[in-house]
Amino acid sequence: MKTNDYDHNMVLVNETYNVVGTRPMRHDAYDKVTGRALYGADFQIAGLIHGKTLRSPHAHALIRSIDTSKARAAPGVLAVVTGDDLPQSDGDRGLKYRRANILADGKALYAGQAVAAVAALSPQEAEDAVNLIEVDYEVLPPVLTALAGMEGGAPLLHDDLMTEDIGAVIDTPSNLADHFQHRLGDVAQGFADAEVTIEEEYKLQTVHQGYIEPHACIALWNQDGRIHIWCSTQGAFLVRDRTAEILGLPVSQIKVTPLEIGGGFGGKTEIYLEPVAALLSKKTGRPVKMVMTRKEVFEGTGPAAGGYVRVKMGATKEGKLTAAQAYLAYEAGAFPGSLVGAGAMTVFAAYDIPNVLIDGFDVVVNKPHTAAYRAPGAPQAAFATEQVVDDLARQLGLDPLEFRLRNSAKEGSRRADGPVFRRVGCVEVIEAMMAHPHYQSDLQGANQGRGVAIGFWFNIGEPSSCTISVNDDGTVNLIEGSTDIGGSRTSIAMQAAEVLGLRSEEVIPTVVDTDSIGYTAQTDGSRTTFATGWAAYEAAQDVNRQMRQRVATIWEVESEAIELSGGVFSSKANPELKMTFKELAGRLTRTGGPIVGSGTVNPSGIGGSFAGGIADVEVDPQTGKVDILRYTAFQDAGKAVHPTYVEGQLQGGAVQGFGWGLNEEYVYDDQGVMLNSSFLDYRMPIALDLPMIDTVIIEVPNPGHPFGVRGVGEASIIPPTPAVANAMRDAVGVRMRRLPMNPEAVAEAIRAQNPQGK
Repeated sequence: MKTNDYDHNMVLVNETYNVVGTRPMRHDAYDKVTGRALYGADFQIAGLIHGKTLRSPHAHALIRSIDTSKARAAPGVLAVVTGDDLPQSDGDRGLKYRRANILADGKALYAGQAVAAVAALSPQEAEDAVNLIEVDYEVLPPVLTALAGMEGGAPLLHDDLMTEDIGAVIDTPSNLADHFQHRLGDVAQGFADAEVTIEEEYKLQTVHQGYIEPHACIALWNQDGRIHIWCSTQGAFLVRDRTAEILGLPVSQIKVTPLEIGGGFGGKTEIYLEPVAALLSKKTGRPVKMVMTRKEVFEGTGPAAGGYVRVKMGATKEGKLTAAQAYLAYEAGAFPGSLVGAGAMTVFAAYDIPNVLIDGFDVVVNKPHTAAYRAPGAPQAAFATEQVVDDLARQLGLDPLEFRLRNSAKEGSRRADGPVFRRVGCVEVIEAMMAHPHYQSDLQGANQGRGVAIGFWFNIGEPSSCTISVNDDGTVNLIEGSTDIGGSRTSIAMQAAEVLGLRSEEVIPTVVDTDSIGYTAQTDGSRTTFATGWAAYEAAQDVNRQMRQRVATIWEVESEAIELSGGVFSSKANPELKMTFKELAGRLTRTGGPIVGSGTVNPSGIGGSFAGGIADVEVDPQTGKVDILRYTAFQDAGKAVHPTYVEGQLQGGAVQGFGWGLNEEYVYDDQGVMLNSSFLDYRMPIALDLPMIDTVIIEVPNPGHPFGVRGVGEASIIPPTPAVANAMRDAVGVRMRRLPMNPEAVAEAIRAQNPQGK
């Protein structure tokens, strides 16, 4: 065990390197703390004008007509666009839906959907003109929950959406876009073999990622026909490709420059403004800036899915799980794509269960189209599973972590959706939780309880590219295309530095536009340090090969006889022959010219990561208020490239999990209009709500990565909510089966359990 500089954090180390695993200062630190870093709303360009959006006040309504004449005649107005300005989708239903989410196409499907947009000389003139647009709506009844949308006779959002039911298309319009199943073993026999069985249902509300920076972009449709976009995004190539698709253009016609990003958590893997700003720019011949208000962010962008989950699990008296079944109905919002598939992949993934049946349902409802939110789909599923697991342990009289350990996923375990785990760290995470002083300590007060939970996120790979050029002073410039959300510039640079024997500070990373680097997938899926770091590793290896060849030429030996270690080249045959990386860099122009290395990867060895949490809470039985007294977050990072950043991910995921669990939800009226679309009314945790969050990083190397790296950005949000729910059960005996577990809901549950107030 190696303890870091902070008493409340620790790293369980597997292997040490010179750079990987250390804590250098981040490369963008000075720009961030001085305010010089440019975010979306900061960007300026000559001739800039401003765009504003008209949004539907209705959750479900036919658009009979749109009259923009008054807006076009308003002072300062230069252009107006509606859905009619977008290309037709030519029978491609998916593309039709994606375009309708940019500008409504004949029907408003959620309150906040973009209907039209105006470009004017100033933001105020654009806002005034938007209010002059007259829309004739025929209001329809809304569908607001997944279960309501699946009912026979429910109002239909789309007359061309047919259910894909386990691979077969049902030729009847429906709000159910997709029903799929995952099967493993014989679930009926598994439950017959169980001696203890628990089945419960859970209801989940819509929540938002809560990033501080709103969506913002600037678009210039230039005179040469190319579109230049500057924006806040998790993926510049994603913006390029989606904008090209929406506008019916080749990707070569669009260049996207990612600016600094003030948070995303998955919510900035979608586009909303960019095609509209581009159309307005084409009509005006000027660059157009569009920045959302906070209300627009809540009502017009993609939150995480609410829904309904039912979980049934069975076990023997010896504490071995025999069967598990899940029914997951997630709200997709106005268009298909709720990420229920990821929920189904993770719902039982932390456990080795021989018999499993999972049904997933993707249901459209009159709410904003959902987007990813940190391990999308997994927190909703784990909220159910981890409470059922806890109740099974209680009925069996087993320690909740011991029960999890007896059934934990390990190398060779098969998930119900197919994959077999390679080397993973679920066992090690649980063992670290059991051994931690937090779990061994006693609770002190009345109405206090302790809960635990674990969770899994599969992570992704996807393409990444990187180039490295050597400077004559011995430093290198690293060019990459991954938006830096959590310090990935530095974690990527550190992997290149490790290969080349340099200090992290001697690698100068830059995130560039889509014209300046090879294709790189978006920053999501816990992929960036893993995949783009691997691309940097390959680019550094390319530099290493070229540098060794250059040394071999100077020394007149074979390049295979040269090795690089600790930033020094040496000859295997003649140990007296040595040259530092810096010395060679200064001689490149005289010995053959500059050296540039490149690396591009599409890695498959993604590994997956397990996380755990121990939560202590105190519940006020009179008011239902829940205070989190202590929380310790555990996660297998494979290899923590920069432990401080990993600790930050664990702590950030915990805080978001607390908010999801205790306070956060979209509150709608019966017509589908959001009533709390501000940070004042949408209650997110603040510092006063939180304890210090301890962290434990477990390192079980991922065999699919050169340094053993696993993605760490998402799994940390999964355990906190069920851990808090289990702690509340321990504290006051009530089992919460809905989110959020706010004071009103908790107090109601306590009263229902003890109606006489005894």
